[in-house]
Amino acid sequence: MAESADKKYNVESFNLDHTKVTAPFVRVASKKVGEKGDVVTKFDIRFCQPNKEFMPTGAIHTLEHLVAEYIRDEMPGVIDFSPMGCRTGFYFTVWGDLDEEPVAKHFVNVLSKVAVWDREIPAATEVECGNYRDHDLETAKALAQKWVDGITKYGWNCYK
Repeated sequence: MAESADKKYNVESFNLDHTKVTAPFVRVASKKVGEKGDVVTKFDIRFCQPNKEFMPTGAIHTLEHLVAEYIRDEMPGVIDFSPMGCRTGFYFTVWGDLDEEPVAKHFVNVLSKVAVWDREIPAATEVECGNYRDHDLETAKALAQKWVDGITKYGWNCYK
């Protein structure tokens, strides 16, 4: 199993054995239950193979704008879609007790649209964005297509 039997760190992803997973994938990173019974699920949406490749910041920024906007059209209960500091993927947080497969299907739909995106990047102006000049649509499209192709060919599971 890729996760350590002994929890060493408070941060879930720090306990993941990054040498045992194969990107792209969708993985439940954690599920939290609130005091009133509400469930929040956080997913690891991995685009790049850890410690082998990474996404450039402009492409990450563009993917974040496009996916954060359009995943909300695809599924209810979205809380957040945010990049990982290692630049190999994103965290996706939703209300509810969800599993990987339906989330992967929604991401295939959204990223298939991103792969052929030919319009403006949403909220990419000086008024709407804190770093509006740092976008890379062409690389974002290529990364989206690579993710869709990988999930379509190998499935969403990280332990291939």
